[in-house]
Amino acid sequence: MEQKKVKQPLEKTLEQFKALDEKITHYYSVIGLADWDQKVMAPKKGRRVFARAVGTLRTEVFKLSVSPEMGELLAVLSSPEYVEELDQITIAKAREYKSYYEKAKSIPADLYQEYSMLTGQANDAWEDAREANDFAKFQPYLEKIVDYKRKFAEIYGYEDHPYDALLDEFEPGLTVKILDPLFAKLRKTSVDLLNRIQKNGKRPNDHFLSQPFSVAKQKEFNRYILPIIGFDMMAGRLDETIHPFEQTINIGDVRLTTKYIEDNVCSAIFSTIHEAGHGMYEQHINPDFEESVLQSGASFGIHESQSRFLENMVGRSKEFWSYFYPTLQKFFPEQLENVSLDEFYRAVNTVEPSLIRIEADELTYNLHIMLRYEIEKALIAGEIEVKDLPIIWNQKMHDYLGVTPATDLEGVLQDVHWSYGDIGYFPSYSLGNLYAAQILRTIQKQLPDFPKLIESGRFDVIQGWLKENVHQYGKLYTPNDLIVKVTGEELNADYLVEYLEEKYAEIYEL
Repeated sequence: MEQKKVKQPLEKTLEQFKALDEKITHYYSVIGLADWDQKVMAPKKGRRVFARAVGTLRTEVFKLSVSPEMGELLAVLSSPEYVEELDQITIAKAREYKSYYEKAKSIPADLYQEYSMLTGQANDAWEDAREANDFAKFQPYLEKIVDYKRKFAEIYGYEDHPYDALLDEFEPGLTVKILDPLFAKLRKTSVDLLNRIQKNGKRPNDHFLSQPFSVAKQKEFNRYILPIIGFDMMAGRLDETIHPFEQTINIGDVRLTTKYIEDNVCSAIFSTIHEAGHGMYEQHINPDFEESVLQSGASFGIHESQSRFLENMVGRSKEFWSYFYPTLQKFFPEQLENVSLDEFYRAVNTVEPSLIRIEADELTYNLHIMLRYEIEKALIAGEIEVKDLPIIWNQKMHDYLGVTPATDLEGVLQDVHWSYGDIGYFPSYSLGNLYAAQILRTIQKQLPDFPKLIESGRFDVIQGWLKENVHQYGKLYTPNDLIVKVTGEELNADYLVEYLEEKYAEIYEL
């Protein structure tokens, strides 16, 4: 990816653009560190001022991103006179900044600062509400966040639905018009398969997973598997938090978090694998993109494809546990010594409608996402209001999954995303499943011994393929261009439908 030689008048513009890009990226690096610290390490009494400080930093980045200087630089880099002289990397950087600039330049800086400080405080309010199991403590913060998001959607602009403006922040080019038919197909086939499983399936015995498993031993096992599956512990770390997440400070400092539950050994294992999928994506991005806007994943959906691929299509495969299960048995001999590999594999793939998204099985998980998607669309369109969310949430859980939360903690308060203002993010999870299944089909063609690679612990070969075909490019390509480059076609729901049917028909002997 060598850069072209450019005409003399462009040199100064490119120097200024590079300097501004680096400055913004450095701010984001420090903000990322602050975000991680607030969620993992910071004492509670200091969080209010901490949130205000981070809000100030975010506002400075916002001002740089929509500054007259940025506008002038982007005008030059987008002009027909010079665009043919630009290399692919510079074109991609300009594309990323221009997309944000065009949407956000009309937002007043003081409005953005108010919003940034609000989201910092809202995260604490969400945690307090969870502790009290009372949505009312979080409601006023969420009402303000939704108001801001409605305003931002109008400022950003959209063609058909205000939610499109927010979707585009996480998955460029995605709209309700594109997403609705994809989700409709996935919903219908998932519900049909779920009904067949519940009616005719041979249910695995998974009771042994619910007994006490030492948290200290769980931590030790997670740290054991991370480097084997490819996560570079010299360029990252693993910590504990309420809601698992991955945070990139830079390519050489990628931080994972997980949550441990004593009587649910699978929760921490699979959330750790999931976050490692995110982390390895970030660790494998081309070092030439460091300190630039390209040093991150192509989109949130592509990012989720890497975590969902590793967690489910690799991590819940029989081949994966053929390799790791003997070691897990050594960590927990009392709980697992009389449980066979086949029993364990079937147990970790049990399908059962449940209340909590992050602990949902691979099949019903998408129904959790569709519930949130429908709520977010209606919120932004003004069709429902925040005060009614607990009732609406519970009704949709009953309609989609046949289960009803007994408390706010089991229902509307379970996810952290809205406290950050991440409305429009949730569809990325199911998009990730769709992308992952399509990528899996391509890997199976190009690496015919893919199952044997997993079974023999050759995760280096698998990660090497992902690095070469997906990870290294960062934001160089748009998500649609990347999935076409990797798989030869645009996003197609058929691959996930076929994957789920084949896997669960075998497990449940349908």
